Amino acid sequence: MSISPKLPHDPLQNKILAALNKSDYQRIISDLELVEMPLGWKLAEAGDHVKYIHFPISGIVSLIYDLEDGSSSEIAIVGNEGMIGISVYMGGDSMPSSTEVQCAGYAYRLSRKILKREFSLGGQLQQIALLYTQALIAQTSQTAVCNQHHTIDQQLSRWLLMSLDRLHDDKMLITQSLIARLLGVRRESVTEAAGKLQKVGLITYTRGRITVLDRPKLEERVCECYSAVAKEYARLLPA
Repeated sequence: MSISPKLPHDPLQNKILAALNKSDYQRIISDLELVEMPLGWKLAEAGDHVKYIHFPISGIVSLIYDLEDGSSSEIAIVGNEGMIGISVYMGGDSMPSSTEVQCAGYAYRLSRKILKREFSLGGQLQQIALLYTQALIAQTSQTAVCNQHHTIDQQLSRWLLMSLDRLHDDKMLITQSLIARLLGVRRESVTEAAGKLQKVGLITYTRGRITVLDRPKLEERVCECYSAVAKEYARLLPA
């Protein structure tokens, strides 16, 4: 998936890389490789030995847990606020979840070797990566609670807001089938939930395009899980 670095993309579009001090950033800049993330691309399957850590600058990557019966559920999403491949520095080498591109974009990747060198130096990348991991754990925990205790339209509202926060937009292209797979529910449940939100004028949904028409009211309707995760990210990570 490697592409020419001449395209108009900048590593500093990723918030973790942008938060590094000048010396730490300059030490890794030549080792960052721009890669394209097409829709549906799996950066890693469950159990894979992860060779690279990816820093998205656009698009969204889902962390997905697949069950033996073929069902699956999204446990977290990552955009340009974060990084993919935490097992590289957490010591486990692999994860029980797969990572799949939900919305196409680009990322800069850093090899396992370079990242471990940075951790051995105990610099800023190590500090921010560990704080990000704590924020990601908060997201996965809150997602589990939300899926267990809140209605489908609340879950859909939370998922929409979190996704659009990472796209920095009020619209996205995605099918109801994919949303159902990510939420771990039937497609009919997503159709019904989206219909409720559309009926009260919060969103429009046509031909795989969702547009949020009234974000303040959608934020009023969503469960507390959305703000709980947002506050934890704001508390732990650099602005």
